Amino acid sequence: MSLNSKRIVIIGGSSGIGFAIAEKAESEGANVVVASSNPAKVEAAVKSLSGRATGFTIDVTSEASVESVFSKIGRFDHLVTTAGDWKAKRGPVPDMDLDAAKWNFAVRFWGALAAVKHAHKFIDPNGSITLTDGMVAHRPSKGSAVATAMAGAVEHLTRGLAVDLAPVRVNCVCPGLIRTGVWESIPEDRRAEQFERMTKRQPLSRVGEPSEAAEAYLYLMRGGYTTGQVLHVDGGLSVV
Repeated sequence: MSLNSKRIVIIGGSSGIGFAIAEKAESEGANVVVASSNPAKVEAAVKSLSGRATGFTIDVTSEASVESVFSKIGRFDHLVTTAGDWKAKRGPVPDMDLDAAKWNFAVRFWGALAAVKHAHKFIDPNGSITLTDGMVAHRPSKGSAVATAMAGAVEHLTRGLAVDLAPVRVNCVCPGLIRTGVWESIPEDRRAEQFERMTKRQPLSRVGEPSEAAEAYLYLMRGGYTTGQVLHVDGGLSVV
């Protein structure tokens, strides 16, 4: 299935994996709509893309914002959501502030569901929805119980939506360690050491690039007979 002339909405498309998806989709002739919570980043992303790209500021934690944006976007073919929130705190359950812990679900789970709810009526029946979770769903670490539950919930939501929303296809990408801007707050030498430590057991013992993760999303948009699936892009971490 070609992406040429298809209209693709990418929530989280102003940076990281989302922006890499936008670049690759445009290179295949797609018309890209970038949506993100930061107006300056949206503007910069649209300027970096071709003249066909458009952008919207969206707050996925506000259903009113989500509904308003999709009513302005109108008809399209594929929805991708890569938006995440690094403000969510991790820690041991006995010391957990439950109100704060709920924020783990605010963007990647409830935000994604709000997007699906208000986007669905505008998506072509031959189109698709691709969500994003993370390897914490399969490799929990100390203090990550709630984040693990959230990421796993996104995968189960994917399967349920694939049944509910058919024939629109619904899938999910589960990235491993990807070199996105979120790591730039760590000094370069420490970052390199951390990447090496985190990837040394992988069959592909290196960090992944946003462009490599983006390929998974493009496949799921093109793959007309694929739905209800979770595609790992993790350097083989899930098999060791």
